[in-house]
Amino acid sequence: MNYLIGIDVGTSATKTVLFDEEGTVIASASKEYGMIQPQNGWAEQNPGDWKNAVLETLSEVREQSGVPAGAIKGIGLSGQMHGLVMLDEDNEVIRPSIIWCDQRTGGQVEEMLQIMPRERWIELTANPPLTGWTAAKILWVKKHEPENYQKCRHILLPKDYIRQVLTGVFATEVSDASGMQLLDVQGRCWSEEVLRALDIDRSLLGEVYESCEITGTLLPEIAERTGLNADTIVVGGAGDNAAAAVGTGVVADGAAFTTIGTSGVVYAHSSKLAVDPKGRVHTCCCAVPGAWHMMGVTQAAGLSLKWFCGQFCQDYMVEAERQGRDVYDLVNEAVQEIKPGSDRLIYLPYLMGERTPHLDPDCRGVFFGLSAIHTKSHLLRAVMEGVAYSLFDCSKILGDTGVKITEMMACGGGGKSPVWRQMLADLYGCPVKTVKQQEGPALGAAILAGVGCGIYNSVETACGRLLRMSSSTEPEEENTVLYRQFHCLYQRLYSSLKEDFKELAGL
Repeated sequence: MNYLIGIDVGTSATKTVLFDEEGTVIASASKEYGMIQPQNGWAEQNPGDWKNAVLETLSEVREQSGVPAGAIKGIGLSGQMHGLVMLDEDNEVIRPSIIWCDQRTGGQVEEMLQIMPRERWIELTANPPLTGWTAAKILWVKKHEPENYQKCRHILLPKDYIRQVLTGVFATEVSDASGMQLLDVQGRCWSEEVLRALDIDRSLLGEVYESCEITGTLLPEIAERTGLNADTIVVGGAGDNAAAAVGTGVVADGAAFTTIGTSGVVYAHSSKLAVDPKGRVHTCCCAVPGAWHMMGVTQAAGLSLKWFCGQFCQDYMVEAERQGRDVYDLVNEAVQEIKPGSDRLIYLPYLMGERTPHLDPDCRGVFFGLSAIHTKSHLLRAVMEGVAYSLFDCSKILGDTGVKITEMMACGGGGKSPVWRQMLADLYGCPVKTVKQQEGPALGAAILAGVGCGIYNSVETACGRLLRMSSSTEPEEENTVLYRQFHCLYQRLYSSLKEDFKELAGL
């Protein structure tokens, strides 16, 4: 039996999973770490935390499993997209990584739009300049920390920093690189025109591979430390959403998924390049060679619920510990006691600004309609519904661009919640399904490694062989009608508050 490892470098934790070639989980380990917020709207992490988490969890799954090192054929990497990792000439990290949800780069986006018109950016990179994406972060460091930029010899994404740690190779792959705003998404290579326009030296960037191509093998010292063999291959891997698509079988036209992690995403596969001329949703290369995906992104999806629970649900945490249960199980039970619509309470999930559909770094979270009848359970349900409204925005825009969705899957931590899946099914007006395998990005990364090793002929055949349906949540027509009404008001609230958000940001 051959074995594969998938590593998912997430925002809240790194998860490493060892699978056999039939997709069965043999061992799993995770390690959490924190996020630094030096100012409102800023978000950073220490790449050293990712490195330590990866090395610890690799060692742990190897020890747990007892699988011979020689039977572990490949490693696939997945990770949070858009983060800026800068290394000096000694390959040491220069500064904390500015990660995907950071919103400090509004000025740099304006600068990019002065360098080239929005339409040209979309032609070259399939997307307009975005505050959360890597190019604007590079320009921010260039302007505000010139001494750090002068020391920089390598620019990497989070999972590609881990690749360098494991293999010594400076490389990326097309799905993650698409989110840097430096890639010719149609040509699947760095855009020389963009690099010239932004005055970014091509030598700072690694080589670009397809997701299932081999990029290197483990360094001897890493193999010794983790108990693996030095000839274990490491493939390109994929950004977290592209890897999740593989891990849920969204690898053909008509297939889509909704994921609720720290952020939320509605993702649709496309065998042809499709671009939203308004830039409300993103187009990127996907992990299937020669194909693309479109996705809408909610900045603070699971983050909204995690924030609320962390600040206001200490009683739930104490009770969960007393019962030996997950706190989110108690949250789901409480939310189920509240009727859809949360007794006319609406939450806008803009804790970290927003991407789809507003592209607004200044908007902030709002509870609208609070009254004395509302309890903590009402607020919890409103948070979950507000995230669902935002994800419905994403799905509607994908439909407007001509992407036809015939099957919607759910994944991510929030996707495990039957309450959240019901909200999504009611809003989408279609069944929301899950697969039995719940490892998402880690499984997708491992499948890509299996293709690179030759264990599977292609990404599509691997998904057909390994993935099985688990559940289907059907929409309830009465709730669909109600939620569509609330969604219309939800949309108007942003329009009403847009200028107020800007004024607040300027105070």
